[in-house]
Amino acid sequence: MRKVVVYELLSLDGVAESPDDFITTWDDEMDANLAAVIKGQDSVVLGRRSYEVWAGFWPDSDIEPFATFINGVEKYVATSTPLDRDWANSNVIDGDLVEFVRKLKNQPGAEIGVHASISVARALLASGVVDELRLVIAPAIAGSGQRLLEGLPAIRLESIESTTSPSGSLLVRYQVIG
Repeated sequence: MRKVVVYELLSLDGVAESPDDFITTWDDEMDANLAAVIKGQDSVVLGRRSYEVWAGFWPDSDIEPFATFINGVEKYVATSTPLDRDWANSNVIDGDLVEFVRKLKNQPGAEIGVHASISVARALLASGVVDELRLVIAPAIAGSGQRLLEGLPAIRLESIESTTSPSGSLLVRYQVIG
């Protein structure tokens, strides 16, 4: 069975919205961490807003290691309306998000990534579909914005790995228990 891995950039107070506002320094270790996350993924689940923003940015980007990955990977978009932008390898999820991801987990393939899409990550965490959290926690307090873990039920996690990047961000990896 495939794993679902949520990768999010957070402030110390848990805000995931607009990470460019609180992640002001990016370093080589953060790049290496991202490369390790995406290396094992062959598909990504995105929410509509993340898709629209990313489809306007990533196709023309040369920011590696992510540009080549996200432009080539199979993308599944949780939306109830047609997509406004075309982007290679993008498909609208037909039906219920959680049911779709459960079925996707049972198909052959590598890991399934969830990147940037706060509502998608929350829905999948709440339903017990997520296997692993990979977080970059910036040394900053955002103060306001959507928090990744807000409103979720109790979820047990096991720490797999943690390190601090040269710029002070915590790079953490948790397995979801249960």
